[in-house]
Amino acid sequence: MSKKLISSAAAILIGSMLPAMAQDCPIKVGVLHSLSGTMAISETTLKDTMEMLIEQQNTAGGVLGCELEAVVVDPASDWPLFAEKARELMSVHEVDVIFGNWTSVSRKSVLPVIEELNGLLFYPVQYEGEESSKNVFYTGAAPNQQAIPATDYFLEELGVEKFALLGTDYVYPRTTNNILESYLQQKGIASEDIFVNYTPFGHSDWSKIVSDVVALGADGKKVGVISTINGDANVGFYKELAAAGISADDIPVVAFSVGEEELSGLDTSNLVGHLAAWNYFQSADTDANAEWVAAWKARMGEERVTNDPMEAHYIGFNMWVNAATAAGTTDVDAVRTAMYGQEFPNLTGGTAVMLPNHHLAKPVLIGEIQDDGQFDIISQTEEVPGDAWTDFLPESAVLKSDWAELECGMYNTETSSCVQIKSNY
Repeated sequence: MSKKLISSAAAILIGSMLPAMAQDCPIKVGVLHSLSGTMAISETTLKDTMEMLIEQQNTAGGVLGCELEAVVVDPASDWPLFAEKARELMSVHEVDVIFGNWTSVSRKSVLPVIEELNGLLFYPVQYEGEESSKNVFYTGAAPNQQAIPATDYFLEELGVEKFALLGTDYVYPRTTNNILESYLQQKGIASEDIFVNYTPFGHSDWSKIVSDVVALGADGKKVGVISTINGDANVGFYKELAAAGISADDIPVVAFSVGEEELSGLDTSNLVGHLAAWNYFQSADTDANAEWVAAWKARMGEERVTNDPMEAHYIGFNMWVNAATAAGTTDVDAVRTAMYGQEFPNLTGGTAVMLPNHHLAKPVLIGEIQDDGQFDIISQTEEVPGDAWTDFLPESAVLKSDWAELECGMYNTETSSCVQIKSNY
C-alpha cells in the first residue's frame, strides 16, 4: 500500500474514532426524586445530596474536562409520573446518567423506560432484590445486606419468638416479607407466630394494628416488629407506639426505612432503644464521615442530618465519576463496563466494591435510636456482597446475576441458561 493510501486510511480511522471519544459539555446529571407528596420527607434530602456532590465535583474540575449540570425533576410521589419524568430526562434533557427513586414501585415504573432508551440509573435505597437490570446499579442494600442480618439479630441477640411484619402496601415490603416469612420458617418459627400486615402510603390510624401486635404476645412469647413502613406513615406508627406505652424492652422494632431524616421530625424520647438496620449511620466514627457530615451541615444548616441513602448516592456518584474518567466518555455502555470492580471508600470504614451483578459489597450496621434522634451503632459486619436473587426462595436460589462475564441478569445455574427476566412492571 502506498504512503498516500496508508495516510488516507489512517485519517479515516482517526476520524471515525473522534466522535465516539468527543465529550459534549456540560455533562448532564438527572436527579429523579420526589420533592412533594408522601415520599418528600425522605427524597428531598437525596436531591440536596446530589446537588452538593455535583457542586463538589465541579469545584474539583468536573469530569472529562466538562462541568456537571444537575437536571432536577419532581415526580411528586406519583409512581407513573416517575416513568414520564425519566423519559423527559433522557429524551428532552439528554442526561448522561440518572440518580433517583426511593420506592420500588417507582423504580419498577422507570425500568422499561430506562431499558428502552439505554439509560443508566443509580438507585440508592434498600430494596427487595429479585431484580437485575443491565441499566441499573443498585447502591442500596439487598435483603441479605439488611433484612436477613436484622432478623438474625432479633433471633440471636434479643430472643424474639414471634414476628410482626408491618409494611406499606407495595412491592418492596411484600417481596421482602415473603423472603422473611420463608427465612423465619426455615429457622423454626411457626407460621402462626408470624403476623403480616400492610397499610397504604400515608396511613395514619395505627391504633388497631398496634393493638394486634400487642395481642400477639398474649401467651408470654417475645414479640418483635420488623418494619418496612415507608414515608410519613412512620410518624403515626411511632406516635401510636408511644401512646400505647410500648418500649423497646417490651416489643422492639427494627426499621428498614427509618433513618436520621425521618427521626428528625419526631419526638424520639419514647423511641429510645428501638432499632434500624442500614449500611450507614451519621454516628459512624471515621474521619471520612466527620468530613462528610461537616460539609453537609455547612451547606444545609446545623439541624440537617445525614443518612444511609445519602451515602449510597455518595458512593454511586463517585464510582460513576471514576468509571466515566476511566472510560474516557459518559457513554452508557462504556461506563457500565468500567463500573465492574470499581472501589470507593465508604463512610463507615472499609471499601465498597461494585460487583458484576450491579450490587455493592457493603457492611451491615444495626443502630439503636437515641433521644437526640441519632443511632448508637451496636453491630457492624465486614463488607457483605449484595445478592440480586435471594437464597431463601426456591425459584430464586438457582438464579445468578453476572453482567460482566455472562451478560445475563437471570442466569439459571441448574440449566446453565439465561432466562427471560420476569418483572412486575
